[in-house]
Amino acid sequence: MDNTQNTARGKPRAPTRRQAYEQKARRKSLLIAAVSSAAAIALLVVLVPMAPGWEAVQRSFFNWNVLVKTFPKLLSAFTLDLILFFAAAPAIFILALVIALMRNVTRPALYPLKLFAIVYIDVLRSIPVILTIYLIGFGIPGLGLLPPWNSPYIWGSVALVLAYSAYIAEVFRTGIESIHESQRSAARSLGLSEASMMRYVVLPQAIRRVVPTLVNFLVALLKDVALLSFIGPVEVLRQAGVYKSLFANFTPYVGAAIIFLVATIPAIRFADYLMAKQNAQRTR
Repeated sequence: MDNTQNTARGKPRAPTRRQAYEQKARRKSLLIAAVSSAAAIALLVVLVPMAPGWEAVQRSFFNWNVLVKTFPKLLSAFTLDLILFFAAAPAIFILALVIALMRNVTRPALYPLKLFAIVYIDVLRSIPVILTIYLIGFGIPGLGLLPPWNSPYIWGSVALVLAYSAYIAEVFRTGIESIHESQRSAARSLGLSEASMMRYVVLPQAIRRVVPTLVNFLVALLKDVALLSFIGPVEVLRQAGVYKSLFANFTPYVGAAIIFLVATIPAIRFADYLMAKQNAQRTR
């Protein structure tokens, strides 16, 4: 009677024995993780400076004065990475979706489109991204095109679009094929055409399912923009290389790494959150 009255009055119900055990186990695991992490960090802090070459490494990679001098310019150069990233990302997703739809056609008359999509995906997924950038970034301007069509910025971005669209097309295809056939049957029973069914029924669900994977690819794309430095653009990696030669010190590379860490870790955590949320919804 008392428990019923307490619940009716809005008082919190006492945890069950199982809930109390799970809470205790969770606190214990968190304590063990914190202690083990602190011990590992302490060992690194103590043991690494004891290495014979630590002082030389510290001067070459962790020079505070060099970092202070170069970091503002590195940060400014990173804006070019962001510009190239935001220019390439929409084109990648549009092209990838088109390729994925071509890959999933079933009509015999449209088989050439499906064959093209298969070859496109197989070829561009088989070639390393850096090699694609070299072949397109140096090969196309070598045709003698007039400015601005001989720009490494344009063709480097095109190389990224082609390479990444092949990977993301497979992500979209996986999402499309994960939609149960009953969804398609229900759409047909309502009189929807194949195009309308794909647009209003299949694609919204498919894209929602692959969002965490897409976010991870966006993180990878932001990092791979730095590969364009090999064909000319002076973005953050190329700028770090310039300062490395100027100061005879590798600290600018550490500065570039810090910038990428700050830019990508929030996106990585967001992707993990989306994946955990998606898994929780599936287990309900």
